[in-house]
Amino acid sequence: MTTKRSRAVTRLAVLLIALASARPLAAEEKVDLATIHRIKEEAFKHSMVMDHLFYLTDVNGPRLTNSPGQRAAADWAVKRLESWGIEGAHLEKWGTFGRGWSLSRFVMNLREPVYAPLAGSPLAWSSGTKGTVSGNAVLAPLFTAQELERSENRDPAKLAARIERYCAENKGKLRGKFVLLTEAREMGPPTEAPARRLDEKDLAGIQEAPVPYVAPPIDWPIMSLPDDPKKRQQLVATAPLEVMADLRMRALHARDRLNAFFRDEGVLAVVSGDTRGTGGVVFAEAGGSYENGAPIPPPMVSLAPEPYDRLCRLVEKKIPVKIELEMEATFDETSPDGMDVVAEIPGGAKRDEVVMLGAHLDSWHSGTGATDNAAGTAVVLEAMRILKALGLPMDRTVRLALWTGEEQGILGSRGYVKNHFADPVTMRTLPEHAKLSGYFNLDNGTGKIRGVYLQGNDMMRPVFRAWLAPFEDMGTVTISIQDTGGTDHLSFDAVGLPGFQFIQDPLDYGSRTHHSNIDVYDHVQEGDLMQAAAILASVVYDAATRPELLPRKSLPKALPPKRAEAK
Repeated sequence: MTTKRSRAVTRLAVLLIALASARPLAAEEKVDLATIHRIKEEAFKHSMVMDHLFYLTDVNGPRLTNSPGQRAAADWAVKRLESWGIEGAHLEKWGTFGRGWSLSRFVMNLREPVYAPLAGSPLAWSSGTKGTVSGNAVLAPLFTAQELERSENRDPAKLAARIERYCAENKGKLRGKFVLLTEAREMGPPTEAPARRLDEKDLAGIQEAPVPYVAPPIDWPIMSLPDDPKKRQQLVATAPLEVMADLRMRALHARDRLNAFFRDEGVLAVVSGDTRGTGGVVFAEAGGSYENGAPIPPPMVSLAPEPYDRLCRLVEKKIPVKIELEMEATFDETSPDGMDVVAEIPGGAKRDEVVMLGAHLDSWHSGTGATDNAAGTAVVLEAMRILKALGLPMDRTVRLALWTGEEQGILGSRGYVKNHFADPVTMRTLPEHAKLSGYFNLDNGTGKIRGVYLQGNDMMRPVFRAWLAPFEDMGTVTISIQDTGGTDHLSFDAVGLPGFQFIQDPLDYGSRTHHSNIDVYDHVQEGDLMQAAAILASVVYDAATRPELLPRKSLPKALPPKRAEAK
């Protein structure tokens, strides 16, 4: 018969055994708090992050890939790294990019029915004018607003079909005209704050695991996206990186057909308005193609929504609209190679093993590329400066990479990964694949770090929990199993390497600065970059001194051979 006392003793013994067995697990991931304290002191009391930002933006921005600004910024970064004593800073070719493009003059005015300057930005890789040109505007939208909302412009098959119909419908009608390519939109009063930080509810949603579902089968190459919005969303979310890159290129090649039509028709300029803009904000990306040999379209301009909508209203009311434009744009096809900036701090006992950190150096051209992504680049540079300045002994080599071609499809990091680690199509690995511990990326604007996305790698949860614990009082608490996309960590994740992007406060990144004319120095938050630099330097140090390499997911399956493509 068991007494109360013996039962209590038994329960206590079980509890002690459980605690004893749990103790090593809790203590397994060690963090050198004394070193983290030194990193914080250097990051907060001797910060140079805004100085890096100044040179990246005000001096060398914008940094469109293969433009003079991007090349100057890369050269500056190499020299700055060398000035800190960081070894082997150099430009490394990742592959062939294509033509460079830069803008040296842009003036656009409404002349009739009254004079008004037109605020806008040319689209990259479109041609300039020969002096000042003038002509009447004609409204010839490629898509209705409803079609754009159905995402038809992102489906290469439907896009190509729509472009063919458009060319047939407008042949012979557009010569000597300023073509208004998008419809005017209904602009209501703003109902949300333009900038915000993540609150507890936001972070809880990010931390929550996604609902499991069976991904649709992938037939590569994808000729057309599913009509069902849910299946389309699932496909985009689960398709391998190379499949999505192939889909993107098909859409761009469909656009080349339209650009050739505008050129052959003798259009003076193509003008568009962006549905995202408000309050004079202009979003501007590419109009033509960076690929050598692709058709060069006439001048293409994105206007702020308010002046653009005015032009549309005037034309719709059959009031003659006369516009004048002077635009100087330069193409460079002599140096097509894509180049990344690479540098490293050699490790000690395990110097053949590598920890990488990086951000993309390139930007779009209407602003100076401050929040996208001079902010991330400045933080990565600052993290390397901190590690070097403190002379911290690290077992593994720490390697920095500043990517180019990110805005055209994470080209620089994809090329680097293929050259060094593995082919993302065949999944054939190179010797360096086994030696990379992990890659840490920063590219979601100027907002401070609030946590990290695990990219489905649950083995990293206790690791990041320990690493980020010293920064809990700075709001860095969220560890999410979710994937996040759109930037260079995907190149590593695509070949089974641990690649991570941090969770950041959005501020006005998605609403106003991302790819816009106000993506400039003034919209960057100094305190947030200092916090991010301290975290990044600490995480890299932790990874470089950890006894084991970081746990990694299984190597993805190779893609099946491409089926015969439809003609």
